[in-house]
Amino acid sequence: MKLHTVNTGFFKLDGGAMFGVVPKSIWQKTNPADENNMCTWAMRSLLIEDGNRLILVDTGIGNKQSEKFFSHYYLHGNDSLDSNLHKLGFKREDITDVFLTHLHFDHCGGAIEFDKSKEAYRPAFAHANFWTNERHWQWATVPNAREKASFLSENILPIQESGQLKFLNRSADKMDQSELGFGITFVDGHTDSMMIPRIQYKEKTICFMADLLPSTGHIPLPYVMGYDTRPLITLEEKGKFLKEAADNGYVLVLEHDSVNECCTVTNTEKGIKLDQVFRLDEI
Repeated sequence: MKLHTVNTGFFKLDGGAMFGVVPKSIWQKTNPADENNMCTWAMRSLLIEDGNRLILVDTGIGNKQSEKFFSHYYLHGNDSLDSNLHKLGFKREDITDVFLTHLHFDHCGGAIEFDKSKEAYRPAFAHANFWTNERHWQWATVPNAREKASFLSENILPIQESGQLKFLNRSADKMDQSELGFGITFVDGHTDSMMIPRIQYKEKTICFMADLLPSTGHIPLPYVMGYDTRPLITLEEKGKFLKEAADNGYVLVLEHDSVNECCTVTNTEKGIKLDQVFRLDEI
């Protein structure tokens, strides 16, 4: 098995929204904002080479939305999914499975693209199965008013229409091994039934944190995003997960941290703290 991070690009989101009730005077020490209070965030995917499978975890925002839509998110930088797959020696047609932690647009937008006519949608990975779970699919396809702007039908419904949609079974909050060969932790604070992959790699447990831990700046327990639908549940889930990570030396891959790819955490008298930061290829 080989693991690679794949940066699909950078975007900006309001710092206050990303840190919830935490004052700007505190969060800007780790995530400085621009003159419009916007902070830069990565959209980092994970690529898993495992035997005959090439699994992509999350796909970034994609490129099919309108110019007006993208103007709200200030996409910038030279990174893209295609260019960074190419650097690793792969192309979209090589992907066998796309694992979507959840169906918010910055995590799944790249799963669907325009066809050649620019008038219809098609899967951006022609030979891949697309994996979610039935509970989250129902949540995303019949969205609540709070999340409706994040669950875009053009990112989601064409997956089902293509016949390439697959559901992972959620029978508990933790699955030791899925059909894809790795474990999954299910969490419900950010959005219902988000999936955190747990991969055994080089004698370590690698966890792709999605929006349970967007960046190292979110390690303190009260630092919960304003986007989370159930912040008190996030507080509980994050605390439990980070304690387990500290106790067992998990490597946490950060999807949205614009500087740090991976980190570890440690137990201290004052709670869970950041331990080390590093690149995945340094393991």
